[in-house]
Amino acid sequence: MNQNIANASTQLIGRVLISSIFIMAGISKISGYAGTQGYMESMGVPGALLPLVILLQVGGGLAVLSGWQTRIAAFLLAGFCVLSALIFHANFGDQAQSILFMKNMAMAGGLLFLVSGGKHAWSIDAKREASA
Repeated sequence: MNQNIANASTQLIGRVLISSIFIMAGISKISGYAGTQGYMESMGVPGALLPLVILLQVGGGLAVLSGWQTRIAAFLLAGFCVLSALIFHANFGDQAQSILFMKNMAMAGGLLFLVSGGKHAWSIDAKREASA
């Protein structure tokens, strides 16, 4: 297989995999809006921030998926992962919360690779740059 095609393929697959969790989580927050808002408030986070969370998760996830403004979206999502880990999953006495904390930190790390990486061949960013 041509190395350029292999790189573009793995980049696209990586973007699909990392963005899917955000898109799905954002959509589930819409359908479970009241419950999510209540949980946020029980953890000391204003429930009024929920629309911004949904926008970041769905919008940022779609941006990473499509490769549009990937670095910005990945940076914002990485910050979200770290903040949500610290706010919602820092109960290290609970094994499930510890695992969720580590998952969020690992996702932040993967997203930072998108921030530091170059343009992705099969992305809106690359198409816009090629046509400029």
